[in-house]
Amino acid sequence: MKTLKKHTNLILTALLLVLTATSYSQTPQKTRILFVLDASQSMLGKWDKEQKMKVATRLMSNLMDSLKTIENLEVALRVYGHQFSVAMGERSCEDTKLEVPFNPNNYDKIKSVLKGLYPQGTTPIAYSLEQTKNDFPPCSNCKNIIILITDGIEECDGDPCAVALALRKNGVTLKPFVIGMGLDLETIDAFRCIGTFFETNDQASFENVLNIVISQVMNNTSVQVNLIDANGFPSETDVNMTFYDSFSKAIQYNFMHTINHKGNPDTIPLDPALKYDLVVHTLPPIGKENITINPGKHNIIALDAPQGLLQLKMNGLNEYSDLKCIVRKAGEMNTLYVQNFEETTKYITGNYDLEILTLPRMYVSDVNIAQSHTTKVFIPEPGIATIYLQSKGITSIFVEKENKLEWIYNIPESHTRQTIVLQPGKYRAVNRGLNSKQVIFTKEIQFQITSGASTQVKF
Repeated sequence: MKTLKKHTNLILTALLLVLTATSYSQTPQKTRILFVLDASQSMLGKWDKEQKMKVATRLMSNLMDSLKTIENLEVALRVYGHQFSVAMGERSCEDTKLEVPFNPNNYDKIKSVLKGLYPQGTTPIAYSLEQTKNDFPPCSNCKNIIILITDGIEECDGDPCAVALALRKNGVTLKPFVIGMGLDLETIDAFRCIGTFFETNDQASFENVLNIVISQVMNNTSVQVNLIDANGFPSETDVNMTFYDSFSKAIQYNFMHTINHKGNPDTIPLDPALKYDLVVHTLPPIGKENITINPGKHNIIALDAPQGLLQLKMNGLNEYSDLKCIVRKAGEMNTLYVQNFEETTKYITGNYDLEILTLPRMYVSDVNIAQSHTTKVFIPEPGIATIYLQSKGITSIFVEKENKLEWIYNIPESHTRQTIVLQPGKYRAVNRGLNSKQVIFTKEIQFQITSGASTQVKF
């Protein structure tokens, strides 16, 4: 940043700081706008045949008059570069001050301060932004905005990009709008990490953009998330949605998607100051990144989210106390969800592999989930085996499959009796007493499990 030279172009950087509450009060939300004004020496320069400082202060004073009529609004003024004179050798990189704190109806006080400002210092943008975190008194239902007006870039080796990131990580979000005349690419790149750029050619366009920023701050903005089904209709619903700040990745909003009484996806209030990453917590989750919200308008975010249902059923009586099934996307190893038996769960359409935690485990591949259809997967009713041992020992249960033994369970060494729920099939129980120190004392019993039947295995 320090290698960039200061420009004579007039730049308006509107940094919108929004502190998001986790719940919404019935009391109307208050909007608080902090104006941060550059009063450094370069503001003595000419723009459109008039001194830049005079243009900025005059238009800000006019703006104060128009803001007086807006309800639930408070304003404040921070200035930098006005207390120490560079010409007198008093350059200070901490030259910033909250001149007018937040208070109701302090518009005339701000106008009075604006009249008395004289630009003379340097440009500590990063330091000034960092200090703004202390300018907003605690408030549980406030939207906090910063609008920075400057004609140049950082002159104190600070890094506004780093400050913006630090503030966002602390729950403060920054969204700048940069407006200037004839900005070169180097200057634009210096602000790109924290802002969106606009070009203006005269004072009229500067005033127009300032009004646009205020309008975006004050006007209502609504967002509708359309979860599109396989037929192209926004019919999917009843799923949680998380909105992240796409810059800091901090969680900003959490909503449960709903279809309203008119049959449309219900609108949600999002602050237009941010770009968002959206994650819809379907199975598997879907999402969209770098979402821009157009202020003062109704925005629609559409995502393909065709879903169907998977139901796990038992043929007959379910003897398992807590039978579960691991669900994976077909051909993948990562666990997507662990679904309870006798439960119906919604999934994005496609093919899935099931691992059912019976004894022995059962595997069902390429189960297809179709739009608005319930896919039912049935497994055989189990049987019950009760194992009786003469004494404590080491006992393992194996299932026979194609003339091979597959281990499925060990009976605890301290038990002499164990009841096990098993799927139908051929099994072997292998036992050796704890006090038997020779392999020849190994005992083996074959037994059959039938659905719905109980089997006793006695050693």
